[in-house]
Amino acid sequence: MAQKIVIDPVTRIEGHLKIEVMVENGVVTDAWTVGTAARGFEILLKGKDPRDATYVTERICGVCAGPHGWTSSVAVENAHGAVLPEAARIIRNLIIGAMWLHNHPLHFYHLSALDYLDILAVAEYRGNDPQLLAVKDRIVALVKQGDTAPLTPRYEPDEFSVRDPEIVITAVAHYLKALEMQAKARKLSAIFGGKQPHQSSIVACGVTIKPNAQQIMKFKSILQELIKFAREVYVPDVLAFGTGPLLPLAQAGVGGGEGNFLTYGVFPLADGSTLFKSGVIFDGKLNDRQPLDQNRITEDVKHSWLKDEPVKHPAEMDTVFDLDKEGAYSFLKAPRYEQRAMEVGPLARMLVQQPPGFMNLIKEYQIKIGAVARHAARAFETLLLCEAMETWSEELPALLAGKDARIHDTEHWKPPKTGTGQGLLDAPRGALGHWIEIEDHKIKNYQMVVPTTWNFSPRDEQGNRGPVETALLGVPVPDPDNPINIVRVVRSYDPCLSCAVHLIEADSAQVRKFRIC
Repeated sequence: MAQKIVIDPVTRIEGHLKIEVMVENGVVTDAWTVGTAARGFEILLKGKDPRDATYVTERICGVCAGPHGWTSSVAVENAHGAVLPEAARIIRNLIIGAMWLHNHPLHFYHLSALDYLDILAVAEYRGNDPQLLAVKDRIVALVKQGDTAPLTPRYEPDEFSVRDPEIVITAVAHYLKALEMQAKARKLSAIFGGKQPHQSSIVACGVTIKPNAQQIMKFKSILQELIKFAREVYVPDVLAFGTGPLLPLAQAGVGGGEGNFLTYGVFPLADGSTLFKSGVIFDGKLNDRQPLDQNRITEDVKHSWLKDEPVKHPAEMDTVFDLDKEGAYSFLKAPRYEQRAMEVGPLARMLVQQPPGFMNLIKEYQIKIGAVARHAARAFETLLLCEAMETWSEELPALLAGKDARIHDTEHWKPPKTGTGQGLLDAPRGALGHWIEIEDHKIKNYQMVVPTTWNFSPRDEQGNRGPVETALLGVPVPDPDNPINIVRVVRSYDPCLSCAVHLIEADSAQVRKFRIC
C-alpha cells in the first residue's frame, strides 16, 4: 500500500522547501517539490531606474548575491549596447569566482556531508593525532551537554552511512576547517567587491574599483590559501567518499533523473567564449551536446500560485500571484527548454564541458548520473576555476597598467529610453537568467529564472514533472520513518529558495517544535 511522506521544511538548504513523495514497496513512486515562499522582486523593480536592478536583485539571496548583481548588470549592458572593458571583465570574474570557492566547499561539508556520516562515531576514535583528539573531545563534550547542533538532529544512519571512526573524525575536522575557509572566501570576494554579502563594486557597464598593488597582493595571498584547501582537502575528500563508501550509491545512480542538462556558460574570456561552456544535453546522450538557443526557453505556470498565462518566453511573462488557484502547489514557475525539464548546476556544466579528469573518473568507477555525481562535478569544476583564477590574478596588474586601463564603459552609463536585454550566466547552483524591458528610461518589466526554479520546478501543463520530482522516482526508502535518501538527493542539487525555517501553528499562532533533519 502506498504511503505519503512529507518533509517540511527541508533543512540545511537556503530557504523554504517542502517535499512530498509517495512510497510503495520501499521506493518512491511519485513526488512533488513545493516552493513555499513567494518572490516579489520582479514586481518591486517595475518603474525603477534600470541601473538599480543590480543592487535590488542582489538582495534575493545572501549566498549567491554576487551572481544576481553580475547577471543583472549584463542584462542592462545588453539593453544599452555597452562594451565591457577587459580589466572590468577580469575583476568581475575574480569577485564572483571567490564566491564559488565559498559556495562549493560549504555545500559539501556543511549542507550535505552530515547525510552520509554517523557523527557520533567520533567517540570511538582510538588514534593518537592531537588535532583529531581535540575534535573528539569537543564532540564528546557537546554530547554530554546535550547540545550537538548543528551536527544533529539528523536522520538515523543507514546502510550507506560512514561509521569508520577514523574517516568520520577526519571529516568532522575538515568540516571545522571549512568554516574557516568559508570566512576567508567571503573576505577574498570583499577585497574587490567592497563588502560581502551583497557586493558593491559590480555595476552596469563595468566595476567601481580599480585595485591597487596592495589589494591585488592581498587577493592573491588569500586565493592561494583557498586553492591549497581545495586541492589538498576538499577535492580529495569528495573523491574519497564518492569512490569509497558511497560508491554503491554512485554506481546505482540514485537520484539520476531524465538526463536533460542545460548551462548558459560562465566566466567570460578575452576571446568572447566562457571558461565553462554553454550547451544542452538531452536524454543522457553525452556525445550529442547541442548549442544553447535562449529563444527556446519557455515558462509555464499551470501548477504555480500565479495568475494563468500562456506558455511563453520568460521575458514576456508577468508576476501576478493567485493564492487560491486550483491545482497549484508551488510558488515556483516551470521553466522548460524545447518543452523539456532541464537539470542545471555543476553536473550540467561538467557534462557539457567534459573535462578529461571528470570523465575518466565517471568511466573508471562506472558512476551514473545521480546525487554522488553532482558532488564530484562540484569538486572538479572547483579545480578548473582555481587554475583560471590564478591566471586572471596574474593578468590583472598588466591590464590596469596598460594603455586601456578603463574599468567602466562610461559612454553607456545613462539608461536608454527604450530597450530590451538579457543576462545569461551560471551561478554556482546553475543557469541564472535575467531579462529586462526598458520604457521611458525605466523598467517596464523584469523577469528572472534562477537555478532552483529550473531544478525544483513543479509539473507543467502537460503533466511533466520537474527535474527533482523525476529524480526522486525510484529512490529507495526502506524505512518511511527515516527517509534519508530523499534528502540526500534533494540536497545534492544545492537548492536555494529564501532564508528562514521558522514554523508557526496557524490556529493558535504558537511556535511549535519539530524534529527537523
